[in-house]
Amino acid sequence: MGSWREIIEGIAENGEYGAARLVRDPRRKGGWTLLVEEVQQSYVDMENPAHLFFEYTRRLGSVVDAAFPEGEPIRVLHLGGGAFTMPRYVAATRPGSEQLVVERDRRLAAFVQRILPLPPEAGIDLLFGDARETVAELDAGSYDLIIGDVYDAAQMPESVSDVDFAAAVARLLAPGGVYALNVADLAPLAFSRAQGATLRTAFADLCLIVRPELLRGRRFGNVVFACAVEPDRLPIARLAALAGRDRQPAQVVTGTNLDLLMEGAQPVHRQP
Repeated sequence: MGSWREIIEGIAENGEYGAARLVRDPRRKGGWTLLVEEVQQSYVDMENPAHLFFEYTRRLGSVVDAAFPEGEPIRVLHLGGGAFTMPRYVAATRPGSEQLVVERDRRLAAFVQRILPLPPEAGIDLLFGDARETVAELDAGSYDLIIGDVYDAAQMPESVSDVDFAAAVARLLAPGGVYALNVADLAPLAFSRAQGATLRTAFADLCLIVRPELLRGRRFGNVVFACAVEPDRLPIARLAALAGRDRQPAQVVTGTNLDLLMEGAQPVHRQP
């Protein structure tokens, strides 16, 4: 388990974009939390990578599990690496998957891999660079699943939140592909509503997964979008079942309810 000093204070490193710490979970063997600038970013269970501790990762995992059969390999692009929670999850639940992780902080990635190494047989490749620039350069139709989890501390950068970026992501999806996006927000969900309007410019099928308390304006939290270029691609009933069974139950907002939530919201256009 390591020393108590290590458990409490963690193992620290200065990344290119902020100070990082990896802290052991004293309650779970193999559990680690990554903090960047003292903001919790990722949780990894090295003994069971399919265990998703943070709520937003379970929402992303529900999109993966609802949209793609367990055990069948898929091609995945991860925008944002952190401690590689979701790549580890995909590798554990869908062995043989081809995965590319785009991460801008080379020193952070090296630090994480030094303490929490990626399994060499996992099929996870790293590409260091800016998410927007990288998405523009990758081949069209190359991925079954794209997961967006790009953050600067606790905020989603403008560079990955506008209509042009949404269109660039849609271009990379293979037929039947799905884009899952993690958004942090608080009442009255102004950022999420704008993101919904933005995503609708590029995706015909769209839903969001959210805790009822956040919808009612009672807490800060995460909203996860699931998007597809083709109409009626998303398995809404299965998503709703998985979200409802979670230990922190969520609801899936789609159709008329989504129209009402996003009423008046405008797509985001990046400032020149």
